Amino acid sequence: MTLATTPPADDGAADGGSPERAASPAQRAATALVVGLIRHGVRDVVLSPGSRSQALALAAAAAARAGAIELHVRVDERVAGFTALGLAAESGLPVPIICTSGTAVANLHPAVLEAHHSGVGIIVLSADRPVELRGIGSNQTTVQPGIFGDLVRADWDVAAPVGAAHEVDDAGDLAELAVRAAAEGPVHVNLAYREPLSGAVELPPDLAAGEHPAARADIDDAAPGDRRDRVVLDLEPDDATVVIAGTGAGPLATELAEKLGAPLIAEVASESRFGRHVVAAYRDVLRGPHGDAVARAIVVGHPTLSREVPALLQRPDVEAIVIRTPGVEAYDPGRRARIVDGVRVHGSPDPAVVRRWVGGWVAMSRAVLESEAPDDPAPDLSAAVSEEPSVRAAFARAEMAILRAPVDRRMLARALWASTWPHDRLVLGASRLIREADRIVPGKRIPVHANRGLAGIDGTISTAAGIALAARRAERHGVVRVLLGDLAAVHDAGALLVPLPDDVSLHVFVGDDGGGTIFDSLEVAATADADDFARVMRTPVAVDFAALAAAGGWEYRRVTTRAELDDALTARERLLLVHVPLEP
Repeated sequence: MTLATTPPADDGAADGGSPERAASPAQRAATALVVGLIRHGVRDVVLSPGSRSQALALAAAAAARAGAIELHVRVDERVAGFTALGLAAESGLPVPIICTSGTAVANLHPAVLEAHHSGVGIIVLSADRPVELRGIGSNQTTVQPGIFGDLVRADWDVAAPVGAAHEVDDAGDLAELAVRAAAEGPVHVNLAYREPLSGAVELPPDLAAGEHPAARADIDDAAPGDRRDRVVLDLEPDDATVVIAGTGAGPLATELAEKLGAPLIAEVASESRFGRHVVAAYRDVLRGPHGDAVARAIVVGHPTLSREVPALLQRPDVEAIVIRTPGVEAYDPGRRARIVDGVRVHGSPDPAVVRRWVGGWVAMSRAVLESEAPDDPAPDLSAAVSEEPSVRAAFARAEMAILRAPVDRRMLARALWASTWPHDRLVLGASRLIREADRIVPGKRIPVHANRGLAGIDGTISTAAGIALAARRAERHGVVRVLLGDLAAVHDAGALLVPLPDDVSLHVFVGDDGGGTIFDSLEVAATADADDFARVMRTPVAVDFAALAAAGGWEYRRVTTRAELDDALTARERLLLVHVPLEP
């Protein structure tokens, strides 16, 4: 949806020939827009500084000072964009991002891409030059209208305000439309301003007094123009169905698997990886006779972590049904799936069928996980108090050997998964580590987030910071832990330089295996020149993570053994960067 407004023919004219003028029409309109967003449910605003956007920035600052919103300032727009993404993903509310003109807008593109493919509501408020300064080579002026193309659910190019009486109401209406459109993904509002670019900020009395108005109840959550009839498919349980849960699936996939009496293939970031039907080692099971017996697969969310799932959905003998996620492309690797908005299950599964069909999958998955579990036999505690010194010494040596065991990827993934509980948050970066976790961690109902819309390595720490900020306001006072690789950490190093509130606990675990070792599993590793492969594919980086942590005021730990990892996972530091060197 694209709407555009144009300036009046006479830039000094106003309705009825007698305009209501403000000292700064830009400030008056910008304040009305910010107030409108707050009245329609916005709780957080992220901004990056700039001159052309000063009216928006000052309005947001005044609202934050009055307690009407929380304002998060980020110098780097890319960090700002992913911080907003994390805030919106955790809170479920749209989050505006204020930026100035020029390259500032372009730097938000990666976050807008991820929001588009994940269906997360962020609202880009980009300041721009007025129409008379466009197309003549004015400094910091480019083509901002439509810069995000089809990635946004709505795109407005708003003419520079001139002080007309209707502009305040127009700004409030625009705020409502933007919030509605952001229900299904990102939105762009490009706002032209003329000098004077700012003036005194006058908030309405209720906002100035620190009251936060509730969002109006009469606003429809659906995006403008989205009024299509919902397609709900009626199904009955059988003994050849599986449910596949990708990122964004949530408890719906678990409930559906139980109603259908079906095994649940739940990726680690799906937030569906729990319950009696979950098949954690699904890759191995799909490659066996159980996978061959599948005749129907129902997909919820966006699966991205294996080759076995798309291979299953492309089989001609498998009926593929995809439950559409609002605002997100339907996952249909075979280009033949039936796309629906929901599934209604009739009847109850036969307990005997569930025991045979689901039980077989779960039993095989359990056997695979047990075969790959670390060889840590349960200690004979009686040996610790034996009267024989040699027995006690042997016990002590065995325990010491376990604690001194070097950390590898699987130990790291297992440990973070085991240490995360419902009041915590686990954020998984796009690296080899999320795939290791997906292979080995058991079912457990915990909050997990990953930017899997495009599965890029950028913005992981910034996203986690946004999640931590939103969780804090909701009084979820656990630890937000991030697991990512060294390249992803360096890519978002700017996020480590941003001060965070004292009641935020963010712990970043960097699995450092010397670059992009995930490429080692691709065919290119066997065909490329070894030196060329290392230089242009693995791309190792020489980073002093201790110095990087110190630059942002973070605590730092270097972890190489299981004992050190256990200590780091129980650390009480508020901001902690844990550097874990791994074998390539």
